[in-house]
Amino acid sequence: MDAGLLESHIASLPLIHRGKVRDLYALGEQHLLIVTSDRLSAFDVVLPQPIPGKGGVLNALTAFWMQRFSARIPNHFAREAIDLSRYLTPQEIQQCAGRAVVVRKLQALPIEAVARGYLIGSGWKDYQASGAVCGIPLPAGLKLAEKLPEPIFTPAFKAPKGEHDANISYAEVERLIGAERAAEVREVTLGLYREAAEYAAARGILIADTKFEFGVDADGKLHLIDEVLTPDSSRFWPADAYRVGISPPSFDKQYVRDYLETLDWNKTAPGPELPDDVIAKTAANYREAQRRLTGG
Repeated sequence: MDAGLLESHIASLPLIHRGKVRDLYALGEQHLLIVTSDRLSAFDVVLPQPIPGKGGVLNALTAFWMQRFSARIPNHFAREAIDLSRYLTPQEIQQCAGRAVVVRKLQALPIEAVARGYLIGSGWKDYQASGAVCGIPLPAGLKLAEKLPEPIFTPAFKAPKGEHDANISYAEVERLIGAERAAEVREVTLGLYREAAEYAAARGILIADTKFEFGVDADGKLHLIDEVLTPDSSRFWPADAYRVGISPPSFDKQYVRDYLETLDWNKTAPGPELPDDVIAKTAANYREAQRRLTGG
């Protein structure tokens, strides 16, 4: 098995930020080079081993969805072709192969825009305690993994690396980005989710939930940024294994989360080492999601 890329090292460009998965480099005044590593973050902790091939899957799926949604909302991909050989060494270009993209610099909004179509994860825990998810009342008697009557918008505040993202109310979103922008983000989020869920269902995948991120340009126009509908940012369930009342198997990092839940670990850094079979199964799950959704 390929060892995987835990960190990129692009000495020819200034490193701006090393996130949970992506490494961002400045590429001139108006662009960024984003290198998607094979790092895996679970419970907001970066685990010590990479998942080989994961970065390529995330990169390919994001490009696929960005293109599919381009008529609905612009994205941050560079509008013109940029020759990386003008900036990088051959060894650095090799690191970028299949896992890097050049994007325009935009002002990122400070929220994660989460769409939920099924009752699972923190939403299920919230519902059990309050009969609502992030303050949104739901009908009584719903079961684990049950499809919601309508998809719901449950935003979160983007936490710094090493800290846990926090669910926030819609009123807090309005306070952070303004009422008009909040309404736009909610409408776009739910629209993208519905379109993607319909597309994926025809290919044997149920999208239980997903998160989008947005940025604005100098004119204040909303853009889709970061990753889109990947196994890192979504729960992908095989439709043929879906049953109400149980947590379904999934083509995403839920497999790793489930393994970690069996350990005596307090979900703070450093993360535990993963067994080889868990790494291999996770890599296979990511590839299967890509195959079903894109045919690649």
